[in-house]
Amino acid sequence: MVVDFRRARRDHSPLAINGSSVEIVKNIKFLGVHIAENLTWTLNTSSITKRAQQRLYFLRKLREAHLPSPILTTFSRGTVESILSSCIITWFGNCTAFERKTLQRIHVVVPIRTKKRFFIPPPVNVKSKTQAEQMAKARASGVVIPQEYMERAINISCTAGIFDPYIPPEGDARLSSLSKEGLMQRTKQIQQTAASQLAIRKIKEHDSEFSTKEFAVRAQEIFIEAHMALTQFNKEKLHSLVTERCYPEMVRGNRYKTLHWRFIESLEPPRFVHARCPDMISKGNLYGQVTIRMHSRQTLAIYDRFGRLMLGDEEEPRDVLEYLVMERHLVNPYGCWRLHGKIVPAWAPSKGPVIKTVMLPGPLLKPGEEFESLNYEVPKPKPVQWYK
Repeated sequence: MVVDFRRARRDHSPLAINGSSVEIVKNIKFLGVHIAENLTWTLNTSSITKRAQQRLYFLRKLREAHLPSPILTTFSRGTVESILSSCIITWFGNCTAFERKTLQRIHVVVPIRTKKRFFIPPPVNVKSKTQAEQMAKARASGVVIPQEYMERAINISCTAGIFDPYIPPEGDARLSSLSKEGLMQRTKQIQQTAASQLAIRKIKEHDSEFSTKEFAVRAQEIFIEAHMALTQFNKEKLHSLVTERCYPEMVRGNRYKTLHWRFIESLEPPRFVHARCPDMISKGNLYGQVTIRMHSRQTLAIYDRFGRLMLGDEEEPRDVLEYLVMERHLVNPYGCWRLHGKIVPAWAPSKGPVIKTVMLPGPLLKPGEEFESLNYEVPKPKPVQWYK
């Protein structure tokens, strides 16, 4: 390689060593640095950029694996920064602004986030500059400041309600399929199964083991396990069996109460009646909702904190017709079917009254003393003026 900066360039005579001529080249690589005959560092910068970009792939993979920041910093300094700083004293001072901008872009392409904050003392006797002036000065010097975003992952594991809820026919479980009204109900159910078949097809694309016959039995088992966990106040197990929308509806108002619930038998086998597969927020984010009809015999008794019966009876079983809605986040490979809610038809009979225990104000009783023997009169509350 011949370095010649004369204006009038001439052809140089070949150089011979031991009778063999030496080849004249335009650039040469020495100790990992590409030196050109015009002493420009464009070739050297492009070579360093290519080598550094090849190692950035492994740094991205480590970052996707959520490794801690110290390990990412050590790997970046050992593989990427070592290439960028190789013989930097020799060539960086003569690089152009475009070449420096390219190198700095590689340096910040994979930012390593850390919680450390370093204090930088303010400059003395220097006029304060606005943020726009600082950004303009940074761009003029070839420094590209990446824009920072606060990104947090959001996982919506369940929906907020029941999409296109199933409408139970009036008189269900009372009308025979041989009667005229029963045949009309059966005809309407067959007409509603067209949309359910499309939803079942989408569900089977994500859950290949899904079967309407086997799933009805599994849904009944989830229902029994969830209510047993509710009576035992097992919060961890209840969270795994019901969705975040159904959990507060089941535990609301049960803090100072005692629940005695028992599943006796199934009067009819559980049956699949309805299915929907809606998407939420974005197309393709699918949630599967399946409605199961369950006709069973159960017992329920609720006691208050004083041990007095509020509702139901432990010894008297009752026939219960329920429509359970099971849901699963189909896109999530770790998702499972959970109890999402119940559908209460408009023609369902009203529930019985709840007997509440109320403490009335009265005198303090001594041991062995009865309230009736005192002939105490309960004072009437004084009138209160609610507004002026």
